[in-house]
Amino acid sequence: MNNSCRSRIYVVVSFVRYLRERGLTLIVPPDVPRKEKSTYIPHAFTSEELERFFHECDSLPPYAHTMEQRSRQITLPVFYRLLYSSGIRTNEARMLKREAVNMSTGVMDIRYSKGHDQHYIVLHDSMLRLMQTYDQAIGKLYPDRAYFFPAKNGGFHTRSWVQKNFRQLWDAVNRSRATAYELRHHYAIENINRWVGEGFGFDDKLLYLSKSMGHTAIESTRYYYYLVPGMSHFLEKHTEDGFNALIPEVDDEDWE
Repeated sequence: MNNSCRSRIYVVVSFVRYLRERGLTLIVPPDVPRKEKSTYIPHAFTSEELERFFHECDSLPPYAHTMEQRSRQITLPVFYRLLYSSGIRTNEARMLKREAVNMSTGVMDIRYSKGHDQHYIVLHDSMLRLMQTYDQAIGKLYPDRAYFFPAKNGGFHTRSWVQKNFRQLWDAVNRSRATAYELRHHYAIENINRWVGEGFGFDDKLLYLSKSMGHTAIESTRYYYYLVPGMSHFLEKHTEDGFNALIPEVDDEDWE
């Protein structure tokens, strides 16, 4: 994918140019792949779809013959609600360390993120209570676990575990196609929807959302504005006032 390659190469290109300008190298900067316009539009979840999905998560069979089955039963409802309520990336949730979640304050220290960029997320009070209950329950099965959502081998769950379980639960109650990662998109869009019609403290809200989602640059958050009805018109107006010069067009980050 050219856009992913472009974002990685551009760092090297910038560094080589920096060295050449100072006469510190004769290396020729590598060519940067041409930018491809993204046509991907994430699934627009409805409240009915989400209600059916989480009801299915909560309706897993009560019987569990193995520790792995019991772990799956209590983990899935919490894991997917964390994605939904925090906008956390699926890999950040999978690799979340137990010690990285402050069960008193509700602050999560996301140490393994895209590009290993550390950031913090504050849980909603209702999600914190759910995490506290889960922590006690899963602790009885894995008392010495390193990861908040432990796999049977003591490590973290795989990407296929997230996808397989989401697909099984989602397809059981919904006909549309969706992925677990799109819960992150839903989080961003729902937050932006609340901004429409308000006294618009744009810069502050943009910064808070960007930091919460772990974007390394505010520009990465711009993608979501064009998915929100009414927001694109707001941006058109502010672009005429120079807004576009402040936030250039960029590629959205890769997702699992």
